Amino acid sequence: MTDTLPLASLDSVTALSLPCFDDTAAEAARARQLDLTKPPGSLGRLEDLAVFLAGWQGRVRPAIDHAQALVFAGNHGICAQGVNPFPQAVTAQMVANFEAGGAAINQLCALNGAALSVVPLELDRPTRDFTDGPAMDEAETLAAMQAGAAAVAPEADVLILGEMGIGNSTVAAALAHAVFGGEARGWVGRGTGSDTPAIAHKAEVVAHGVARHAGSSGLGWLSAVGGREQAAICGAVLAARLRRIPVLLDGFICTASVAPLWAADPALLDHCLIGHASAEPGHRGMTEAMDKRPILDLGMALGEGSGAALALGVLRGALACHNGMATFAEAGVSGG
Repeated sequence: MTDTLPLASLDSVTALSLPCFDDTAAEAARARQLDLTKPPGSLGRLEDLAVFLAGWQGRVRPAIDHAQALVFAGNHGICAQGVNPFPQAVTAQMVANFEAGGAAINQLCALNGAALSVVPLELDRPTRDFTDGPAMDEAETLAAMQAGAAAVAPEADVLILGEMGIGNSTVAAALAHAVFGGEARGWVGRGTGSDTPAIAHKAEVVAHGVARHAGSSGLGWLSAVGGREQAAICGAVLAARLRRIPVLLDGFICTASVAPLWAADPALLDHCLIGHASAEPGHRGMTEAMDKRPILDLGMALGEGSGAALALGVLRGALACHNGMATFAEAGVSGG
């Protein structure tokens, strides 16, 4: 697995020396697209995705020989506020289900050729209630980020990220509200089955918690209102960037998890794609603010990395065409 992140503090994330998009490889890939046996632009976004992968992998013909999927799991002190109808024991039960191969993410990873690992993060020690104080201190946040970084396989060609944690839709709404503003109720949805009165209560909890930590900014929001799986996702994103590994983020909770990175510097997410548009109401606002268009829109809101795992199939399709199609000259077709 990858080395630890060179982070002495949360503030030092913006001082990391990170690789950038390879414009030369991307331009060569774009030129290849124009020479393939099809009208220019006729494969739509598949062409853009192939060029994106070329630029981050640094090769004209990018490949996905090793796709890795990571699901991080954590428990949350905010559950003390009654924001979720299910007990926190469900988090560990679902981890066991992932490990046994019984969840949706298992099926989608098997279908699309991704090696799946689930990483539980101190499930017996939930974070603190962020309406009473910070959910984590800086050391705990950095430790969770390092755990996420350590789980990234250096040989991965693409990284799929997902999460599991009872109460983490409330955490996600708090992160989104903290970073992007607006009304708390605009970021709160059903999560794992909340009804209308419960949604209203969640919105009140989110508004109160974010207001309590009004002096926070950037990665500080991870400590203030985040969770261990959110911090691990941020760590995995940074580790992937250090190795030029493109990232497929899942839906609402996964996107909210990296919002503190975006707040610190939007360029930290340049290598990230969003796999699907979640049915959770706050997701569209986040993706628009980040200027990132989800690959799929299927009305899903499961989490687990399920939408990102489905989007992996689209990336594979993009590369199958990009690498496998003949050029006009190779095919002896006029018009190239």
